[in-house]
Amino acid sequence: MRCVIARFPFDLTKAGVLESMQAVKPEPVTGESVIIGRRHYPLKQVGQVITGQDRRDFSAAEVQRAMARLGFTCRPAPSAAPAPAPGLSPFQRASAMLGTPEMA
Repeated sequence: MRCVIARFPFDLTKAGVLESMQAVKPEPVTGESVIIGRRHYPLKQVGQVITGQDRRDFSAAEVQRAMARLGFTCRPAPSAAPAPAPGLSPFQRASAMLGTPEMA
């Protein structure tokens, strides 16, 4: 399938992407990701491997569009953990997270 990434056309196939990413160890996911095989890869890492271009040359949205068209599952960025309540000690914060015991 012909996909344009960073203003350059690429003829990508699902089998070709699977083969390219087979020996690549996934980096930690901090933003959008794509599932290739059983692994979650950051979109920028996939774009760099399949195009050979620098990560600054393309956007994650371009790679996401191409991967979705090829049939891969794309995931949004993981949501941030809620900020701890101000003014609580670590003990109080842990107690609040555990909740109160239920009486039978």
